Amino acid sequence: MARSGGKAKTRKSVAKRFKVTGTGRILRRKQGKRHLMRRKNAKRRRHLSQSVLAAKCDEKNIKAEMPFDH
Repeated sequence: MARSGGKAKTRKSVAKRFKVTGTGRILRRKQGKRHLMRRKNAKRRRHLSQSVLAAKCDEKNIKAEMPFDH
């Protein structure tokens, strides 16, 4: 017989990509730093390394995948 609900588990792929700040917001990395670095200038590459806050509309879905991290 199937259990209803079940045990909440963290989705590890999401936990590795996002970090929860002290105030509960979500930090993410910027896209565009995987390849073709040669044609991007140093300032652009440097700014791509910085973390930014994820969009407010995505926070609910991200936090649902990490039930123990927030």
